[in-house]
Amino acid sequence: MRKKDKIKNLLLQQKLLPLYYHDRSDVSVSILEALYAAGIRLIEYTNRGKNASPNFKVLRKAVDRNMKDLYLGIGTIKTRKQAKQFMEEGADFIVCPVINEKVAQVTDDASIFWIPGCMSTTEIALAEKCGAEIVKLFPGNLLGPEYVRSIKELFPTLKFMPTGGVMAEEKNLQEWFNAGVCAVGMGSKLISKELVDKNDFDGLKTATIRALELVRSVSMKGL
Repeated sequence: MRKKDKIKNLLLQQKLLPLYYHDRSDVSVSILEALYAAGIRLIEYTNRGKNASPNFKVLRKAVDRNMKDLYLGIGTIKTRKQAKQFMEEGADFIVCPVINEKVAQVTDDASIFWIPGCMSTTEIALAEKCGAEIVKLFPGNLLGPEYVRSIKELFPTLKFMPTGGVMAEEKNLQEWFNAGVCAVGMGSKLISKELVDKNDFDGLKTATIRALELVRSVSMKGL
């Protein structure tokens, strides 16, 4: 099985994609380790700060050394240049807040799994044309579960993952999965500033275990 297919299947199984950025590399590694200890095997580090590239290299080394069954992706990729840079630095997959045909092409050429971010049906149609299999609906808090219900039948071959405002709460998750999403992206609602500022990585591990259990439980109810 191709690596990109393994990553897609893992996302469909895990149903939760944690995403985060921190300026400090040591804190970034501690967050990664807590997520991994909770059972997460697919993580998105986001390109949202000046230290994203050097920190990603540190994370890549940590994964290769101690977490060999973890796939580490990079998010907030908006240009072909950014995609190429992080692919060269070892990104296992690419996540975007937008749809960019040049990013689609460079990831396809390298056989790297790519998740574009879309908001409108026109953008989703372009993502489908570019070969996307899973589309990130962003910002999820503005679009909402009803949006998924409204567009899902228009794109029967695509799967959808909302990101932005998704909460680790049963009611919120149930609404999303009942609407037909395949997974959810979760950033600060999972990896909270409060836990990180206190260096409470055991607390983050516990919160992640709970979020995983919730996601799996509500997604099964929707079957």
